[in-house]
Amino acid sequence: MEHVGGFVFVSGRLCLDLVGTKLWRRSLGTELLNSPDDLRRWVRQAELVDDPSPLDARALDRVRRLREAIYTLVGSWPPSESADARNALAEVNEAARLPLPKHQLDESGRLTRAGGIDEILGAAARDAVDLVSSAHFRRMKECANPECTRLFVDLSHAGARRWCGMAECGNREKVARHRKRKKQESAAE
Repeated sequence: MEHVGGFVFVSGRLCLDLVGTKLWRRSLGTELLNSPDDLRRWVRQAELVDDPSPLDARALDRVRRLREAIYTLVGSWPPSESADARNALAEVNEAARLPLPKHQLDESGRLTRAGGIDEILGAAARDAVDLVSSAHFRRMKECANPECTRLFVDLSHAGARRWCGMAECGNREKVARHRKRKKQESAAE
């Protein structure tokens, strides 16, 4: 699990890492993208663009809307009679038609990435389209922690990954099981 300045990149996919900027959806609904500065930090840490052009409240709203559309789409695939699922599909497809970040090499061989909000949205939506249409989609899971709602692609050989990451949910579960076991052992003595 990679922690970078409050953001966690554990899903194996850009689109799911974006979805992961809203935590604990069934309970607290913790928002990690609270300001254009938060969005700018996430974009840099996700290595989408090096220095995003100005991101304002409208850009933040657009990213949050796409994030929720991706979450709805991957959670309800294939779209059924649900208007929400059909709307999410339309929104993701529309964003997937946007341009992608411009990648170039500088004279030293270092990769540079440039773009603004359209390129950010285009990259995230294109990744969602690629994920849903790929064999990896069948390996997408939600963290086994009942409180956690992070999604990830399980690329482990056995397909047995249970946690979004050991540093957060996996270790918490292991500690809780250990404490329970110790408590039972103490009670049995």
